[in-house]
Amino acid sequence: MFPLARYALNHLKIQSIRKVVARQGHTKPSSDFHDKYGNMLLIGGSTFCFVGYVIYITQMGVEWNLSPVGRVTPREWNND
Repeated sequence: MFPLARYALNHLKIQSIRKVVARQGHTKPSSDFHDKYGNMLLIGGSTFCFVGYVIYITQMGVEWNLSPVGRVTPREWNND
């Protein structure tokens, strides 16, 4: 069974490679959406996320790494 599986696997690989080569031969060499707008969308999205993060940090009053030491006091135990 091992030689049969190996033959089938190699045969499928060769067929898929042939399909890819044939598909690439039929495409026209014009640029697509990603070639035209990909970098600008990446830069715009990164800028949007960075500005949102900066606004969140500066305007929302986030306090970082507060230690509860000295702020938390234990309450008396009730045995009711």
